[in-house]
Formats: sequence, structure tokens, C-alpha cells
Amino acid sequence: MQYVEVMEHKDKIAIVTGGARGFGFGFAQALCAAGATVVILDRDGDEARRAASSLSVDGASCSAVSCDVSDEQAVDSAVAHIVETLGGVDILINNAGLLANRYSADFSIISRADVRAVLEVNVMGVINCSVAVRSAMARRGGGVILNLASIAGYTIPGPYGLSKLAVRGLTVSFAREFAPDNIRVNAVAPGLMATESVMADLPSDMVGHFINDLQLLKRQGLPGDIVDAAMFLCSDKASFITGETLRVSGGFPLEV
Repeated sequence: MQYVEVMEHKDKIAIVTGGARGFGFGFAQALCAAGATVVILDRDGDEARRAASSLSVDGASCSAVSCDVSDEQAVDSAVAHIVETLGGVDILINNAGLLANRYSADFSIISRADVRAVLEVNVMGVINCSVAVRSAMARRGGGVILNLASIAGYTIPGPYGLSKLAVRGLTVSFAREFAPDNIRVNAVAPGLMATESVMADLPSDMVGHFINDLQLLKRQGLPGDIVDAAMFLCSDKASFITGETLRVSGGFPLEV
């Protein structure tokens, strides 16, 4: 993906969790192009460092910190390190999450260990990171938190859908709780997107069913669709928007 360099986030410090690949890498790339100093938090430290190195070109600043977002102490330490070395936090994108078809199985089928794993990362990870950055954002006069939800939180049962429903709820809760500190909190809910992990995990007939039978817009969703929506919600153009979840899903599902 290529992004036009508009320095709307110059002098901003941004954290992207799970930024070593997929949507997270796209968010980090777009933020770098917009002038932000970006830190990738990822439990795969080697991949995070490689991703950060690939983005640190032409004056862009991107670094990496190895961190499991489900580990509260690790998150607190990582954020404290970022604040100490860079001076604060202005943007947090809670992108890290477990995504696999098996996490959408019925609760009577999936193991309790898998249920705990997806809730620890997809839900507690959002809580850990959001709470950890609040005071640092408040000291800088406010900030933006963007959460990665999913249309699974509207339509798909099982632990994964539950976790993304919880992300929608957390978005509203944190928007209310953090508003006195001038911190906006929103979410993006991707539909079926052509990422490597999704395409590897889903059978082709299911992909075709989504595009041809469920979506109103009959094309494959692309990672750039999500990145563009996220960058809007992180920008001053969305300065009067908080507590919202924006579905980017080709028109599925529709609600009145």
C-alpha cells in the first residue's frame, strides 16, 4: 500500500499493537507517512523489529517493543518505556488480536483454553493498553484511541464474535470514561478483508458467499479500506466523533 505524505500527525507519538503484519502494519505505515513517530507493540519481537526497520526510511521514525498485550505488567512497562523515551502518547491503535476460524466454533465445541486465550488478547488486551496510555495522553492535552472490532461482533457466534462484541462495548465505555481528559475512543469493524491470515483460514466458497450474497458492494474488501477509515478516525477531521464503531464491510450487515 502507498500513502500520500500529508504530515497531519507530525510530532505525534503513536502506538500500534500487533503492528508487525496485516492491518497493524498498514496502520503503522500510514501513520509514519503522516509524520507520526510510531512504536509497534507485538509479541513477536523479531517480526516487529523487521517491520519497524522497513518503515524507518526517508525520515520516518518507527521502532518496536516486544509485548504481549494480554500481560498487564508487560503493557504497563512498555508504555512507561515509550513515555520515558519519546515523551508521551497521542494515538493508540488497539489492533492486536487472535483471529482464526476455530475461535468462531460453538462454545460446546471449542476448548476452554481457546476461549480464555481469545478473550485475554482481544478483550483484556484492549483494556490493558487503553488504561495504560490514559494518563500519558491526558498530560498532552488529550489523544485518540482506535479499537479493531469486527462484523463478527454483530453476526458471528462463538468466542471470537463475543470478543468483538465486547470491543464495541469497551469503545463506548472508554469514550465515556476518558472524555474528561479529551481522549476520543472509536472503533472500526472490518468485514471480510483480503488479508493473508483471513484468506488462508477461510474456504473459497465462504469468501464467495460473503461477496456475492451478503455484501451490497460486490468486491473484495482490501486492507487499505480499513486503514483509510482508521486514519480518518485518528485525525482532526473526526474531532467531534467518539464512542462510535464504523463498519467497513461493503454493506453487510445493515441495521436501521
